[in-house]
Amino acid sequence: MIEPLRKLEAGMPVLFGGDRVTRVPKELADAFADGDRLVVVQDDGTLLHIPAAEWTIAGEAVKAAHTAFASMGSVGDSQLEAFYRSFATHLADDTIFSAIARANSTDVETAASRGRSTTRLVLTDRMRRSMVEGLRLWAKMDTGRGREVERIEHDRWSLSQIRSGLGVVGFVFEGRPNVFADATGVLASGNTVVFRIGSDALGTARAIMDHALTPALFESGLPSGTVSLVDSPSHAAGWAMFSDPRLALAVARGSGPAVAQLGAVARQSGIPVSLHGTGGAWIVAAEDANPDVFGLAVYHSLDRKVCNTLNTACVVESRADDLVPVFLDALERAGERRGAVPKLHVTGSARELIPDGWFDEAPISRAGGTVHEPKTELIADDDLGLEWEWEESPEVTLTIVADVAEAVSLFNGQSPRFAASLISSSTEAHDAFFNMIDAPFVGNGFTRWVDGQYALNRPELGLSNWQYGRLFGRAGVLSGDSVFTIRARATQEDPDIGR
Repeated sequence: MIEPLRKLEAGMPVLFGGDRVTRVPKELADAFADGDRLVVVQDDGTLLHIPAAEWTIAGEAVKAAHTAFASMGSVGDSQLEAFYRSFATHLADDTIFSAIARANSTDVETAASRGRSTTRLVLTDRMRRSMVEGLRLWAKMDTGRGREVERIEHDRWSLSQIRSGLGVVGFVFEGRPNVFADATGVLASGNTVVFRIGSDALGTARAIMDHALTPALFESGLPSGTVSLVDSPSHAAGWAMFSDPRLALAVARGSGPAVAQLGAVARQSGIPVSLHGTGGAWIVAAEDANPDVFGLAVYHSLDRKVCNTLNTACVVESRADDLVPVFLDALERAGERRGAVPKLHVTGSARELIPDGWFDEAPISRAGGTVHEPKTELIADDDLGLEWEWEESPEVTLTIVADVAEAVSLFNGQSPRFAASLISSSTEAHDAFFNMIDAPFVGNGFTRWVDGQYALNRPELGLSNWQYGRLFGRAGVLSGDSVFTIRARATQEDPDIGR
């Protein structure tokens, strides 16, 4: 007989992974109440406590989106176009946007007072324009909803393969307000969406919903619940949402460990995932690298910290004497552009190539404020994959390698397998690099091109790395028009057909 879990006791053993045991800590046992849920992460035995109230909040939001999906088949393309145009118009309206801007300002101030990073939280004019442009792109884009992609003729009957909506797409993201606009792209291919945003940006999310998104849904006649917000600052609400089997796809964006944990929760609930939690691009300077091209690639890859920012640079040993000074100059200029001193990490192979003054203490900009620390520090050879989260001070790692093949091996073994660039004048070298490097995004210059809207003219929902395996879909860029399924429809011309 299966009974509900009503209480926990300190020290209680909990089985995970099939052959391992963890134990309930006293704090969790004391906090757990009748009606709460316990999720055991099978990857590592982490115990996640979901209070009953958070389970209900998440469940109601998913239910609303699930109910709305049942009506999406009767929604016309003109309604979807009207939604995107209306949403864009509201965001572009200064009077309407002023309320959203005030909410965002409050979120930024609160986050800063808590010592939290605000780099990706600020809803800048540039971000606002990008949101509006993205929505207008969706309004005029043919996403293939309901399109016949294949037709197979048989004797007296035929089969059509038709693109259809996947279902409810669940998003968890930390602090980027623009994701609210980007992710509504899944509506175009016939899906509905439910969001959970981090506590730092929850006020901004509520304001976007109240002043722009919900009015656009109403004006276009889309079903209530087509876009739903899990209105809770608690991480438990995200765990609850990603445990709900009514989700057709779970998308998580944010910090690496949090995203990995959310992905594990969704996977063990039987929900396919698209995870975007770690980044940090690599640039490899080959034997024939042009110094000017290398310097520009480094400089333009460090304008701000996002997932496709340069994180690790590899310079081949035969060119180290002339290319390392170029790298340092580009790094200095990137810091000057932001009014900050850069931060450098080097492996032992690069130590002797760095001027002694670079190891002196300097004012480095951190999320909690400016701190005085060495401008350059040594890093272990097996830590090349560490991603540096920086505010104003560009922060990178430099290592020296024997050749491009060694750089590729280090990338494949240590990085999150995200984005890589080779600086070389050889077409053959670039072809070999592309074939050997285990990354979805490969280039020959700056790394910041890795962006769905910038590169493909499609607002992105996420950029998948290959740290957790290949993306389930069709490309490394997950966009609204790539979230679909294929349904088969048979048509008989003769009713008297049998097997």
